[in-house]
Amino acid sequence: MPKIDVLLNGHPMRAAQGVIGFCTMVLIEGEQRTLVDVGHVGRRNVLLAALAERGLTPGDIDATVMTHAHWDHAQNLDLFDHAPTVLHSWERKYAQDPHVNDWATPRWTGAMIETQSNIQEVEDGHEIEPGVRILHTPGHSPGCISVLVETDEGVGAITGDVLHYSTVALTRINPLVFWSEEKARASIDRILEESDVIYPGHDRPFRVVGGDRIEYLQPMQMELAGLDPGDPGLTWDRSARQPWVMPGIEAQQIRGVQR
Repeated sequence: MPKIDVLLNGHPMRAAQGVIGFCTMVLIEGEQRTLVDVGHVGRRNVLLAALAERGLTPGDIDATVMTHAHWDHAQNLDLFDHAPTVLHSWERKYAQDPHVNDWATPRWTGAMIETQSNIQEVEDGHEIEPGVRILHTPGHSPGCISVLVETDEGVGAITGDVLHYSTVALTRINPLVFWSEEKARASIDRILEESDVIYPGHDRPFRVVGGDRIEYLQPMQMELAGLDPGDPGLTWDRSARQPWVMPGIEAQQIRGVQR
């Protein structure tokens, strides 16, 4: 059966001055090697190192999956130009004409995608290989997809930002919505119904136990540099992230797509 290998865990860190955007990058080892999300260029060297630790180079990856086209999940796409890029048709269309308030999809995103020589548009239910299936899970963005993987340990769901982090599984509230709050909640529910283990977009793998408790499968590992906890003016905000819905979301549309 296919195996899931977390190359790099995502992290929920954020700062008052902007989004750090460390997303989860997952390797599926089955009949082929499929990399789900490639991250942003600030983590490029770390991604290459994670592959090298496994004796791999970008050329050893057979396909990449773009869970969605936001900058923090997709900027290293050029490393894998030899391989098919799997993404939902809605996401590709939307990236050509994103909403003016959609700061996660800069207007160059569509051009970045089209530089790839092998784009594979997929719909809900597409099978990458036996035991590896695509779900269309919109809400955070129009073409968000998740990957369900049947493993010896149960069904793993690699969710991108359908579930940013573990608390989303309990609240059923996506913290950043660029497309539809209603569809975002429905997508969260679908993931929880169809999976045993969740590999979220910006957190460590986890299970939901008893419906109201999170069980992480890996310990936290993060080293910060350039800051000293005692630096004057450095403060820590431990409050929960407040949900944000993009202004103008009611006007969201994709040319040629019925919302």
